[in-house]
Amino acid sequence: MPALLQGAVLSDPGDALPQRILLVENSRTFTSMLREAIEQRLELPVSVATSLAEAGRLLDEEQGWFLVLTGLVLADGDRDTVVDYFLSRGLRTVVVSGVYDEDLRKRVLQQQIIDYVLKNTPGSIDYLVWLVQRLERNRRIAALVVDDSMSARMYAASLLRMYGHDVYEAADGAEGLKAIEAHPAIRLAVVDQEMPGMEGVEFTRRLRTMRSRDKLAVIGISGNSDPSLIPRFLKNGANDFLRKPFSREEFFCRVSQNVDQLELIGTLQDLATRDFLTGLPNRRCFLEQSQRQLPQLQLDGELVAVAMIDIDHFKHINDTHGHEAGDDALRAVAAAVAAHARHEDLIARFGGEEFCLLVPGLDEGRAVAYFEQLRQAIAALEVDVGHATLRMTVSIGLCCLRPQHDSLHRLISEADRQLYLAKAGGRNRVHCATVATSALTREPEPVL
Repeated sequence: MPALLQGAVLSDPGDALPQRILLVENSRTFTSMLREAIEQRLELPVSVATSLAEAGRLLDEEQGWFLVLTGLVLADGDRDTVVDYFLSRGLRTVVVSGVYDEDLRKRVLQQQIIDYVLKNTPGSIDYLVWLVQRLERNRRIAALVVDDSMSARMYAASLLRMYGHDVYEAADGAEGLKAIEAHPAIRLAVVDQEMPGMEGVEFTRRLRTMRSRDKLAVIGISGNSDPSLIPRFLKNGANDFLRKPFSREEFFCRVSQNVDQLELIGTLQDLATRDFLTGLPNRRCFLEQSQRQLPQLQLDGELVAVAMIDIDHFKHINDTHGHEAGDDALRAVAAAVAAHARHEDLIARFGGEEFCLLVPGLDEGRAVAYFEQLRQAIAALEVDVGHATLRMTVSIGLCCLRPQHDSLHRLISEADRQLYLAKAGGRNRVHCATVATSALTREPEPVL
């Protein structure tokens, strides 16, 4: 079979995705509990209807519908009519039932229904909230299906699209690797073992040289009963394995579990490397990234500027306006630093009211001008703290050298020394190892 690569166009991150949820149910107690849980935990808007007629009016009056959660016992529709009504309007639909009926469950899941959930079981509210959250987040996670069988590939892709993913399809391993390289948004790959040219295990091994386990999850699939296949997939980098034929519910559970784990890893990495208050990388992350980057800069003979930035009179801000105002000041300065930084620059909140930047490729004069612009941008900030408008200035210590083996420690120590000199020289200025640029204007009062 010739190689084939298909894919949906991903939504622009700036585009607003539909957010509204329609809850169709005649039990007031259950409706109230579920609506409150979704709105409070997920901050998604929920509208409630008790009949198909009322649901139709809401759907016509409002835009931006994302999901329908519906019961099957309504005054103006039986179970088949209810399901057909929402599917005919192209809406993602989850059925919520009060009675377990295996035949009914099978009939419902033969249609394009996402899930069949019993509402009177312990934990049903928590499960539905998790399901809504999972489906909402899936829209920002692209998936790849690699399978030489067109029917099998289309089936897996259709399930992933039902669950909200943007999906790319590849008919062999070579095209799959090209898709991974071309589309960074792909976070999940479903890979068949039996493919011509490159089997699934080999595809997974090669994929792992491009994307690590914490960036992309791989689920191997196969109808082969060879007991060695599962450990081979897992040892070569797969996160999970499914045997064909698999049920829709098993597929969804495995996919969701692996995507949940990716998000958990990402959250833990953020907690370890990002400052909670400002969102900037923290000191540990800055030092690790700098140590990795400096050897190449040393090899290239690049100049490297390191700057220490300190908010002037920060204790006065906290003492006068409270720590919440101090937090607002830190966030405002962090945003200004992030907006000013170039792609190749490393930035961090170093601790307290101090920030640190590593800026490659600028000689001393250009580095001073670069940080003078940043100083002026921060001095122009106005932060509303409720009863007053807060204005701040910063002092900046700057060191510009060619990297040596011990250069990171030297650069930071010298920048810190220059910061002390900037403070001693009157604050609100950039002080370099050999050049001191004084503030062009008088230092303003902290509060106007």
